[in-house]
Amino acid sequence: MIYVKSTPNYAGVSIHGDFFDFEALYDALHTVVGEEDEFIRYEEARLRVLGVCYDIRYALLGARDITFVENGMDADKMKFFSTITSDKNVYLCANVLWPEVLFVTMALNDFIRLYAKKITKKHVNLMDQKLMWDGAIAQVKGFQAAVIQCIKENVSDAAFRRTINLMAKDYTWFDAYATQYVDLLNIRFMDMDVEKRKKNITIMAKRLAEYGQEYRDVEGEVKRAAREYECDVGEIRLALDYPDDLDW
Repeated sequence: MIYVKSTPNYAGVSIHGDFFDFEALYDALHTVVGEEDEFIRYEEARLRVLGVCYDIRYALLGARDITFVENGMDADKMKFFSTITSDKNVYLCANVLWPEVLFVTMALNDFIRLYAKKITKKHVNLMDQKLMWDGAIAQVKGFQAAVIQCIKENVSDAAFRRTINLMAKDYTWFDAYATQYVDLLNIRFMDMDVEKRKKNITIMAKRLAEYGQEYRDVEGEVKRAAREYECDVGEIRLALDYPDDLDW
């Protein structure tokens, strides 16, 4: 089962699951976001989801951390089953920055609707039997639920309610979204100390969801640069550098 915990210094979250959990989540995320240019106005949001897939894939290849999780076995059960086995399971881990995982979690609402419309060829009703039992949607919603539970564990009840209201509004946010703004928030968040990071988790969700003045300024600059260089908006990068090392 996938579960999500905040990293020790609140730089982001650590996604945990066994090999099969990660493999299923990786496949499901790829399924719902579609092929390149399939949902053309969501291409930049799609790339952010695939960024999480990248870390999941590297965890599957053994290039990320692991942790050991109690599996319920003890001496009495081993005796009953006439076997000697480990009392812990190996879980893989993949870390994602808080602003990044908040953005991806919200963007996945859009991709679920787009994917649902694609497979049903009609107006989206998630109670449609074809959608209720769809494995990809179930996997993605399970991941979203794990992120939401992690938020709940790390903020006050009032802050949690505000954040859920922001993240669950029934309209589309992220078509043609200037995801360079996510980079800006990521780097700003990384520069904070531990206590400030914890206090700013819900603020990051608010910044991403509300299309405030700062977002509009970034979007405007990105569009102007794209016109100047005669390139796609997604090719523009802000003059910001991610640090080489991060104390998660």
